Amino acid sequence: MSDKYEGEFYCVKCKAKRTATGNIEVNAKGTRMAKGKCPVCGTNLNRILGKA
Repeated sequence: MSDKYEGEFYCVKCKAKRTATGNIEVNAKGTRMAKGKCPVCGTNLNRILGKA
């Protein structure tokens, strides 16, 4: 059951906000994180969404 997140991520390489789609994962501390790829340069993107 992998939820999807579609919204804005900040790309560190491009230094700009990008709209992308990513999977939501829960880390060891219980924080939900969306992980995706930058549509322009292909860098991994992460966005912290808060506690699960």
